[in-house]
Amino acid sequence: MLMKAGLLMATASGLLFSQAAFASAVEQFRQFAAQTKSAKGEFVQQQVRMTNGVPKVTKTLSGNFVFARPGKFIWIYQKPYEQVLQADGDKLFLYDKDLNQVTIRDLGNSLGSSPAAILFGVSGTAELDKNFTLKEAGQKQGMEWLDAIPKAKDSQFEHIGVGMKDGLPYALELRDSFGQVSLVTLKNMERNPALKPDQFKFVVPAGADVLRP
Repeated sequence: MLMKAGLLMATASGLLFSQAAFASAVEQFRQFAAQTKSAKGEFVQQQVRMTNGVPKVTKTLSGNFVFARPGKFIWIYQKPYEQVLQADGDKLFLYDKDLNQVTIRDLGNSLGSSPAAILFGVSGTAELDKNFTLKEAGQKQGMEWLDAIPKAKDSQFEHIGVGMKDGLPYALELRDSFGQVSLVTLKNMERNPALKPDQFKFVVPAGADVLRP
């Protein structure tokens, strides 16, 4: 009986993997948005500038992240400098360690049609469709890609590309209204981990200047 149960579980897992592997990017992302309530992992972010038609990496940053839908996340830059972007569902905090300065804003609609919104902000596919138009963008780098076009006219970003593989987002391509491009690679993502109740509570560091623009 145990052997049969194990075979059934293995078969079911294989079918889920197969479905994710062959599903389109939009289908995979919709499933991710609907089924992933929280996640954590690591990232590498590269800023790219076009020079004479040739892409050139001008800056590389790395760190880790954790999020819980909707609107709670911690995005920590560890290298080359330490900076924290954190949201508790109500407020958005930006902490610069070198300046020992915290900027606090109302979360409200500030996520809007931003990359943070598409990964962390939406609580389901209905909200996803409210803020973005999703289109298939083909295959590259071993991933299925989709274009997420912000519906808000005042969005900072003109284009958000998401690379999907095995049901998870592995990469983001971000192009802002000034033509600057950032490439974000997500690594070692763990879906729906156990999180502490006060995981996203931000504590202002001792002596830090607090700005409320």
